[in-house]
Amino acid sequence: MFKIIGHRGAAGLEPENTLRSFKKALELGVDYIETDVRVTSDGYLVLMHDETVDRTTNGSGRVDRLTFEEIRRLDAGQGERVPTLEELLDLAEGRVGLHIELKDGRALERVVRLVEAKGMVDEVFLTSGDPELLKKVRELNPQIKTELIFGDPPEDAVARALEAEAKRISCHHKFLTREFVREAHESGLEVIAWPPNTIEEMRKALDFGVDLICTDRPDIAVRLKEELGED
Repeated sequence: MFKIIGHRGAAGLEPENTLRSFKKALELGVDYIETDVRVTSDGYLVLMHDETVDRTTNGSGRVDRLTFEEIRRLDAGQGERVPTLEELLDLAEGRVGLHIELKDGRALERVVRLVEAKGMVDEVFLTSGDPELLKKVRELNPQIKTELIFGDPPEDAVARALEAEAKRISCHHKFLTREFVREAHESGLEVIAWPPNTIEEMRKALDFGVDLICTDRPDIAVRLKEELGED
């Protein structure tokens, strides 16, 4: 039975990485919500994919050069504000798992300590394309599970994930192969395809044997799951 990860909440339906988007993903019944965390100039953990606020808000500037107050004033779409990681943890606790991508190495220890303080170690995966960051997660708290992210995975992708002691490995669906999935499974890794957003793309990824679908359109993934009799 495959699991569904709502990419930046339900980014194909609502403004990405906003509470509105996360709530939509919850309403649709995802197994996990994926988000991205960065640090403001004054040390707040905010949820933003890009280095700058330009694409997703009505403001401009680098996240790490803006204060939390400056970022909070911005419109992140449909009147939504840029949320903090703590707000998402509070929303998700006991309801849905989280995949939190570490976009800024400075966020690492703060994220780990916040997850610990909330008692959500078992509900969270910390993710990154940098295996060194994942190794640091393991040093800070070996109970926190991790995922190594690739676009087009190199030949030693699985070896890198194992060296970082990751539990999951992800690959852009366009570069996914049956051989990659088989190698990962034989090494004890779960495989995530990201972000297939049509039913055809999802079916292809599932045919290759992936365990999880990370998608901007969790509504389509839920419908597919129901069609396959896996609800």
